[in-house]
Amino acid sequence: MFEATKVGRTVSKDEFKAQRDELRTELLEAQRRLRASNIPVIVIVAGVEAAGKGEVVNRLNEWLDTRGVQTHAFWETSDEERERPRYSRFWRALPPRGEIAILFGGWYLDPIEHRFQGHCSDAALDAELARIVDFERMLTQDDALIVKFWFHLSEKDQKRRLKELSRDDRSRWKMLPEKSKFSEQYALFEHVAERVIRQSDRGIAPWYLVEAEDTRYRDLTVGKTLLQAIHARLGQQVVTEPATPPDPLQLPESASAQITILDQLDLTKSLTKEEYKEQLKQLQQEVNDLAWTAYKQRRTTVLVFEGVDAGGKGGAIRRITSAVDARLYRTIPVAAPTDEEKAHHYLWRFWRHIPRAGHIILYDRSWYGRVLVERVEGFAKDAEWRRAYSEINDFEEQLVENGAILMKFWLQVSDEEQLRRFKDREDTPYKRYKITDEDWRNREKWPQYKAAVNEMVARTSTEYAPWTLVEGDDKQYARIKVLQTVCDGLREALKKCNGANGTGVVRCGDMLRADDGCEDG
Repeated sequence: MFEATKVGRTVSKDEFKAQRDELRTELLEAQRRLRASNIPVIVIVAGVEAAGKGEVVNRLNEWLDTRGVQTHAFWETSDEERERPRYSRFWRALPPRGEIAILFGGWYLDPIEHRFQGHCSDAALDAELARIVDFERMLTQDDALIVKFWFHLSEKDQKRRLKELSRDDRSRWKMLPEKSKFSEQYALFEHVAERVIRQSDRGIAPWYLVEAEDTRYRDLTVGKTLLQAIHARLGQQVVTEPATPPDPLQLPESASAQITILDQLDLTKSLTKEEYKEQLKQLQQEVNDLAWTAYKQRRTTVLVFEGVDAGGKGGAIRRITSAVDARLYRTIPVAAPTDEEKAHHYLWRFWRHIPRAGHIILYDRSWYGRVLVERVEGFAKDAEWRRAYSEINDFEEQLVENGAILMKFWLQVSDEEQLRRFKDREDTPYKRYKITDEDWRNREKWPQYKAAVNEMVARTSTEYAPWTLVEGDDKQYARIKVLQTVCDGLREALKKCNGANGTGVVRCGDMLRADDGCEDG
């Protein structure tokens, strides 16, 4: 694969100067058009050590308008980043629409180094590469342009470069002399790199192999390749979406054909006032104790609350937060996305809120808005909400693989109870802020919402992240069921304590974190 990067391509100083200014002008114009098109561009810079990756990035920042360029290096992982899923740091680095992000190594750096150092097998590497391919596909389906550069040197040229860098006090190589193993085991590193490139080279996110011996050739090649990729992306014609299956929201008219999983709930379930008070006190004490145990074991807890309007989400959340130390949790109310959030993939705003290990986050509505309100109201295109199920499942799987305890609740009330609560909110001054015109509109579309909820549960209730459906006509019963489920889920998960990775899945780029707080593992 790398033979073509060792043929000795060069560009003279005069040729470089003759092409440089025109290329820079064209790149700036392409960057201006990018801003107008709202296309985010992700540039991955990877390759063998001493190939001049830093010089290339500096050159790109010189040629481009840096006000629209972000550069991120992933050489070191902070303590804070170790306490979150590995991809969290990449989601935070993704550029807004219309801007460019240059990533040193990106999501490829850890898998390559871990395999090279023998920390994982080829099978584990392949599993991580499959996830990377899915990740890049998801980004490109959201209109991102991904351009990946691999810079290569012959073994002889690399040794010469490393010798020069070892004498340069400004060199990262001088600061990190342990990296000399890359020169000592050049053939092994090249073998691992070839496997990575071969399995992650896709038309939607191709690799460009660049010979890096001649710096002028290297820099011009990168600039021209990036320019061509942007021009090709800007010049693509809008393609009509392929035919899709009928929307299951349009159900047959017969009543039997419209039955959903929500119709099977027994909404008459209730508790007496005395039963409620007794169980509430006991469960709130238990959830507080379990929250502290999870904190000591460094296990993150993610609680997702969805449900019909006036279904009791806020009340259920308050019964948890009023029992847990405020230093341990954070509640995220999810409303319509802001302009900043609209400029990113819809999952971006949720990745950025993932808490550090040991803490609790409660979502009052969540990423499921993509397959509920955005689907029913037409805010998401047909292709967007259809692919969201697999994107959400993968997102939740990554949370659980990282050790998170994830529980999802849907709170349901009957049509009659919802109407009563709506009117009560209108008649009670301090509750009026809870009722809006949108709530009444959503009520009129309840058949479509009910069908969407049914499909959501069917396609996203997984072994690692099942849904709990809560009968909510009786608020006391609903609150106790939620609390009991949270306590049961925490207790069971904390007993297992199989290290930070709760599923036992080992991926090459996501090595298991040390679980110093584990008492049973």
